[in-house]
Amino acid sequence: MTRLSHLNDDGQSAMVDVSRKKMQLRIARASGHIYLAKPTMDLIAENKIKKGDVLSVAEIAGIQAAKRTFDLIPLCHPIPLDCVRVKASLVEDGVSVASEIISTGRTGVEMEALTAVSVALLTVYDMCKAIDKNMKIGNIVLLQKTKKDLE
Repeated sequence: MTRLSHLNDDGQSAMVDVSRKKMQLRIARASGHIYLAKPTMDLIAENKIKKGDVLSVAEIAGIQAAKRTFDLIPLCHPIPLDCVRVKASLVEDGVSVASEIISTGRTGVEMEALTAVSVALLTVYDMCKAIDKNMKIGNIVLLQKTKKDLE
């Protein structure tokens, strides 16, 4: 059986030691979706949600969340993020969110990408919950994770 990286020799949860890993360019992309009722989507499109500009606020929330992932996920490393992009888009059946995280470091940024998408979608939910009681968040997925040696 493959040894899990987040367990120490005693089988207890532990942060992975990345001190011996080399610095690399790391990129992760994720996406997710929140399904909304047509009237809710119309209000978002017309910027008439009482709490403000839903798409912009969701994007900022996603950026903030990516930067604080290590505070939310117990075994994540605090890592420098070189770039955080979050895009929330109104689509046919709701709002889709995509993230891209870039870092030069010793560990991947997939948790930051997934956290950015999740919190952006939760922000849409929070901003629309008074008018849409049937929202559904789903399809949160890591699309890509890459690493490349630095030159």
